[in-house]
Amino acid sequence: MLSLTNKHILLGITGGIAAYKCAELARLFAKAGAEVRVAMTKAAVKFVTPLTMQALTGNRVSLNLLDTEAEAAMGHIELARWADIVLVAPATADFIARITHGGADDILSALILATAAPIAIAPAMNQGMWSDSGTKANLAVLRERNYHVFGPVAGEQACGDYGMGRMMEPKELVKNCSGLFKLGSLAGTSFLITGGPTREAIDPIRFISNHSSGKMAYALASEAAAEGARVTLVSGPVNLPTPEGVQRIDVLTAQEMLEACLNNVSDADVFIGVAAVADYRPQQIEQEKIKKNDGLMTLNLVKNPDIISEIAKLKNRPITVGFAAETNNIIENGKDKLDKKKLDLLFANNATETFNSDTISVTAISADEEQPLAEGNKNLLARNMLSLISTRLKK
Repeated sequence: MLSLTNKHILLGITGGIAAYKCAELARLFAKAGAEVRVAMTKAAVKFVTPLTMQALTGNRVSLNLLDTEAEAAMGHIELARWADIVLVAPATADFIARITHGGADDILSALILATAAPIAIAPAMNQGMWSDSGTKANLAVLRERNYHVFGPVAGEQACGDYGMGRMMEPKELVKNCSGLFKLGSLAGTSFLITGGPTREAIDPIRFISNHSSGKMAYALASEAAAEGARVTLVSGPVNLPTPEGVQRIDVLTAQEMLEACLNNVSDADVFIGVAAVADYRPQQIEQEKIKKNDGLMTLNLVKNPDIISEIAKLKNRPITVGFAAETNNIIENGKDKLDKKKLDLLFANNATETFNSDTISVTAISADEEQPLAEGNKNLLARNMLSLISTRLKK
């Protein structure tokens, strides 16, 4: 199920008897390749233990709105940014009512207010509560807000009644969540993406490099492949697994990265230069380790090739997209880079907030406009970036 591979699923559990099914639900999400984190209400822990959910997901379960172990004690903000989708299962009548009216008195309702990710609920309640006019009105409001409502289904209920109100089965919920990540929007296209740092040797031991983790490039490669694109990822040295369906070419230096790009660009519809390429390299690589002395060590540096500029000036170039990781004047410097390098699109961001982080906020810059993209995890931002690139492919 490629559409759930590497996705971040935030599973919210409320206090209904159907909560026992969430153990199987979490297992199926993990089996489909997703990473799952769980947030539970106080009532939910009466039906299924946090330890069970932690064992099944491999992640600590969030129980408190102000979490002393979370970043700045704001666990709901961390989770809100991390999630690609929030699924509340089961969603009780009481919880549905609270989120309809903007309640935020526990971890789960607070993160629903804070997240920019799609939200789905799987209602589960007595058939009389399901048919009540108040419940119907609340669901109508949530649907207007683009909440996805999965179920319920008819069947025998814990109280002995029979009718609508049973939570949809875990297998169907996983299928429905998968359907929210539609496949195929980039089918038939080819992407060439660079990622990670480069390393420029000084001697056999030392090198010049930077803090790039490669996470943004790998997220873009993963999401493009999930949307049906053929993806070639030219990667500097990073500690990341190759995304499913992606052809990876490993390189070390800027020159090696340029050669790999030029060898593969002829078939590309889109080139995305995400790599943090070293601007300079030593003029001479020493064959033996340079010995430490009491004085200054001087390195003569020469400029490395500008990979994205080389791609942008090709006669039959692909749509060429760049990144500007800046520490100041982010928008102004991004515009300058877009113009000087003749790019079609550029994503500008704060470099100090990006390296080794799982979240990012960027501004998309083109010749016509600037469009801020809401902060979120890199896979979520990758999908938003690819959506903007996709519109250019259709022109």
